[in-house]
Amino acid sequence: MSGEVLMDAGERGVVHVTLRHAGRLNAMSRGMWRQLREVFQDIQRRSDVRCVLIAGEGDAFCAGGDISEYPGFRFDTAALRDFHENDVWGGLSAMLLCDVPIVAQISGACMGAGVEIASCCDIRIAGGTARFGAPIAKLGFPMAPREAQLVAGAVGDVTARQMLLEAATFSAADMLARGFLSRVVADDRTATEAVGSAQRIAALAPQAARMNKQTFRALKVPVAPAVNAQSAIKYIANDASDPYAYADSAEHREGITAFLEKRAPLF
Repeated sequence: MSGEVLMDAGERGVVHVTLRHAGRLNAMSRGMWRQLREVFQDIQRRSDVRCVLIAGEGDAFCAGGDISEYPGFRFDTAALRDFHENDVWGGLSAMLLCDVPIVAQISGACMGAGVEIASCCDIRIAGGTARFGAPIAKLGFPMAPREAQLVAGAVGDVTARQMLLEAATFSAADMLARGFLSRVVADDRTATEAVGSAQRIAALAPQAARMNKQTFRALKVPVAPAVNAQSAIKYIANDASDPYAYADSAEHREGITAFLEKRAPLF
């Protein structure tokens, strides 16, 4: 089972989107990224949806990517580019371009892909024991340019650098203080608080909500969907190299292999 992204109609115009990957803390597989895109493109087309509530199944929001899949495509440059530019960015951009307000209900692990998905949401509500980070430096690879821009825009530059350079993880209280979370509640109140927020949004004028989101997108533009990853690398690093050229590097292979072998990597 490679996981799935489920969409269920709730009450009063609230749609529930659930990240489900049993036994993997809802880690995102390639198939899940594609389903995420389809789900949010469908929501964008529907006039009856007033708010989206996204959550992970069970005790985690999303622990990152499904690393067990990585040896099958990450060591080839073209396949790696396709994964980030089409699968991952396809899902994230569908969320960013969705005019319907999105509430994130965050419990437990919110790492890597989980932080990226949460960064696309409008309201983020977390349980007190939730943990946040993107410790992919331990796996020997960087965050893709547009994904890094998205995360830095949501968590802040300082926090993004700590996540990516130190592999630092943060508590819900930390992320509330840093402005990423809307509020933190007791773990057993997370679902109730998130549902309440979604229902309050859904009870208000839906056209105004959609227009507000369009305005926020025009004013802030945290990640322009048309931004080219190659241009981003040139701008950030003044380097004309392919941002996915590290695919077959020894560091990349060692980081992923070590994780799958449950040992410390030797960089």
